[in-house]
This record gives sequence, structure tokens and C-alpha cells, in this order.
Amino acid sequence: MQDLNFYKYGNEVDPENLVILLHGYGSNGQDLITLAPEWDADMSKTLFVSPDAPQQCEISAFGFQWFSLMDRREDVMLSNINPAAPILEKFIQDCSDNFKIPFEKIALVGFSQGTMMSLYTAPRMDKAIAGVLGFSGALLNGKALMDAPDKFLKFPIYLAHGSADEVVPVDMFDEAHAFLQGAGYDVQGHITPGLGHGIDLEGVQKGHDFLKRILYP
Repeated sequence: MQDLNFYKYGNEVDPENLVILLHGYGSNGQDLITLAPEWDADMSKTLFVSPDAPQQCEISAFGFQWFSLMDRREDVMLSNINPAAPILEKFIQDCSDNFKIPFEKIALVGFSQGTMMSLYTAPRMDKAIAGVLGFSGALLNGKALMDAPDKFLKFPIYLAHGSADEVVPVDMFDEAHAFLQGAGYDVQGHITPGLGHGIDLEGVQKGHDFLKRILYP
């Protein structure tokens, strides 16, 4: 299984917790690591890492993808995300080993496809993480979580979405929230009126508050 190239920011000397940032379709790790300086000021014990996804993006020569989105039917996306999830899980385990940080002190932050990866992979791992912060994403196969909630790991979740998202419709926020709540997750979140497919200052602030709550109890 391949190793992922990644970028770092924050406490590299003696970190006590870790935030892993997962970029969206066609982007790269350098893009999402720009969130780290927004949160670092009062998270001095945190190391932020942001990997490049494992595949060259099929529609961009300069970006990466976690899995193909050429066909967005859910059954096809599920067949594509299944082999991607173990790659992310290995990266989380490698980070835990290399930086000596236990899973319960690791949070995932995703944007768009990175949120899909976070919400799909984290419940299916062997050990529970601290939580997931997801921007502008969706939950694949949420019915599986709700139909057999005891089979999946639980952790806090915060979701943020724009009401005018032109890439991942805001209906996906409502659907994910309903399935996760039905499966017994502690899930919170907000919708920003008029925001498209992106992260605004409200999302940055509320995301910071969530990370502080789960990593600095």
C-alpha cells in the first residue's frame, strides 16, 4: 500500500494531538494546510498534516483525487471509495506511530471529497479517533450506519455547508445529518446562507471551536 506525500504545520517537537486535513477532488495537500495557521494560535500542542490524495486527478494534471468521480451514482462511488479507505487508514496509523499520538487524540478535517473519505473511513477503522470536521461534503452509504449502528465506531462530528453549494448540494448536509443522528452519533453543524462550495470565516471559527472541544477537553 502506497505512502502519501504530506505537508506539516505546527508543533513538530512534542505534539500531543494531531489534525489530519483531507483535501477535495482535484486539489492537493498544500491547499488545505492553509487552514492550520488559522487555528494554530491557541492550539500549541497540535501538529497539522495534510496529505496529497493517492491518485492523480482524472480531470486535472496538477491535482489529486481520493477516488474517481467520473460516475457519481452512489453504488459506483462506493466501489471506488472502498479501496481508498484502507490507504487513508494506513496513513492515520503511520501518523499515530511516527508522531506517537494515540488515535483518540487524532481528528480528521475534510473538504468535499475529503469529507466523504473521513465520514466513510473513520467509522470502519479498528480504533476510534477524536472526531471528524467536515466541510461541504457528503456521507456515502449512510443507511449502513443507521441499519447496524453497533458495527461502527462512534466519535463527535461537526458538518458545515453552504446553502448555495453548486458542487455538493446542501441536501447532502441534511441527509448526512439525518443518517448520522439516526445511527447514534453526536453530530452538530451549520449551514451558511448564500455560501457556495467553500469555507468561510464562520466555518473556520466554528471548526476551530469544535477541534478545541475534542482535542483540548
